Amino acid sequence: MSLQRAMLPDTARERTNVAVRYRPATSALHVCGDWYDFRELGPGWLAVAVGDVVGHGLTAAGIMGQLRSALSTAMHATGQPARALKALAHYAVTIEGALATTAVQTVIDETTHTITYSRAGHPPPLLLDADMQAVQVLDQAADPPLGALEPEVARTQSTLSYRPGSTLVLYTDGLIERRDQDIDTGLARLIQNLTRHGHLGPEPLADALLTDIPRHKDGPDDDIALVVVQL
Repeated sequence: MSLQRAMLPDTARERTNVAVRYRPATSALHVCGDWYDFRELGPGWLAVAVGDVVGHGLTAAGIMGQLRSALSTAMHATGQPARALKALAHYAVTIEGALATTAVQTVIDETTHTITYSRAGHPPPLLLDADMQAVQVLDQAADPPLGALEPEVARTQSTLSYRPGSTLVLYTDGLIERRDQDIDTGLARLIQNLTRHGHLGPEPLADALLTDIPRHKDGPDDDIALVVVQL
């Protein structure tokens, strides 16, 4: 696990309103293709992303490291999630094994209280409102995985407002997908768990969301990356 953590950023751990988790599926190497990224683009302007490279082991981890760095660089250069994911799609064409990758990129503007996001085949982020009763599924901007569109095709993005005290959750599909269940069932379970534990701070909330996952008898079904941001 130390290898995987060395490839992921520590920036998020410096903020008390952010919690990050990485949990590998059972394997000897404990490395995989899931990643998270958290960067401050400027005062009150935060870029948060998660992504998922198909496969496990050192090959997937190597692809993950390249794509995570490329997406982070593209966000710094463009400031726009859709443009950053379009640039990443161009880059993914040059990397063997990268074209089925999914990712979601968000930008949080703490001054205007807005979230702008774009998705490339990835499960939608969730926004728990400040009243801890309603959960909004961020599914308005949804495009195919990186290799499923021509790199030149523009990707979509959407912007929504949030109330201070809300909570944003980004995750990879290992948090909601099970071999014997429809993925919509897993998403509904996550929404229910987020509502039930929404009163918790970011760190205990991240732990609770992972604890509530039904375990397969042979261990986790898939790798999981999770980011919880209290807005």
